Amino acid sequence: MTTPTTATRDEILAALDRVQDPELHASIVRLGMVKDLEVSEDGDVSLTVELTTPACPLKETIEGDIRAALADLAGELTLNWGANVRASNPKEGQKPIEGVRNIIAVASNKGGVGKSTLASNIAVALAKSGASVGLIDADITGPNLPTMFGLPQGLQAGSSDGLRPVERHGVKVVSIGFLLPKGTPVVWRGPMIGSAVRQLLHDVPWGDLDYLIIDLPPGTSDAAMSMAQDAPITGVVIVSSPQDVSVEDAMKAVAMFEKLDVPVFGMIENFSYFIAPDTGKRYDIFGHGGAANAADELGIDFLGEIPIEPAVREGADRGVPVVYGAPDSDSARAIERIAKNVAARISVLQRMGR
Repeated sequence: MTTPTTATRDEILAALDRVQDPELHASIVRLGMVKDLEVSEDGDVSLTVELTTPACPLKETIEGDIRAALADLAGELTLNWGANVRASNPKEGQKPIEGVRNIIAVASNKGGVGKSTLASNIAVALAKSGASVGLIDADITGPNLPTMFGLPQGLQAGSSDGLRPVERHGVKVVSIGFLLPKGTPVVWRGPMIGSAVRQLLHDVPWGDLDYLIIDLPPGTSDAAMSMAQDAPITGVVIVSSPQDVSVEDAMKAVAMFEKLDVPVFGMIENFSYFIAPDTGKRYDIFGHGGAANAADELGIDFLGEIPIEPAVREGADRGVPVVYGAPDSDSARAIERIAKNVAARISVLQRMGR
């Protein structure tokens, strides 16, 4: 092994300048990601790398490139990590949400594809990475998020302060279900639903958030249109199952958001396959690959496939999302990869000036 010679600070910076962020395709020095660089008299180096998201999927790649670049220049290398999530820019006519830097919508054009389950788990996955995260249950007529987070229906029904976020598993959750006793239906017309979504966005004290996840109701409804027109949506994730009818509806959802000028991050295939625990044999119960093929046809990213696992259903029923309650399961790992890829996509969009 070559004994490193003592390098100057400028030499260290020159070496780091050759390290690129794999997503942004630019030098980490020129991107302003290198902070607090110190070089001791003995040649030891310490620095902080400020990522564009704490959920960076390529953090290990960046670390490996830095260590390789400084291998012959630094003695002992101390590498610290930070994150600075930038805010998306609102379009004309859109009203920013105070304290919220990015809004991610999770949508489908068909019910029963697991959209609320994935919205919950994406939110928890981002929070586990170190991000500050909120979650809105915008399915006004069918609010399920209280159950999925183990919160009683109607827990704020008697409050004089209106809706307030309740924190669970690192996520600030708000749902119209907080105001409704269990079993109470919401029988509202379209304009009332659109108004309720606007109030959930702007009248709730969210505080400081890196990401606000919105669980939209199925279909091309007033809730989706009101949200996209009123708030600066950073992008949307489309959820589908493998069947043709579900994929057809998902493609319609993509078309709707493109007409509303909302970036589509990509499509997820839920219920993608089942692995029998006793034999290890794989079964494509609802088919397989439909969402990936649709994403390819539409020219958008395919974000990943989620298997059918009892842990997902059990977690939702117990109020403990699977990425928190069973983090080593295949489903949890797949969802965490998706969450990181979405966070990385946001960083790329912001780099492009969106």
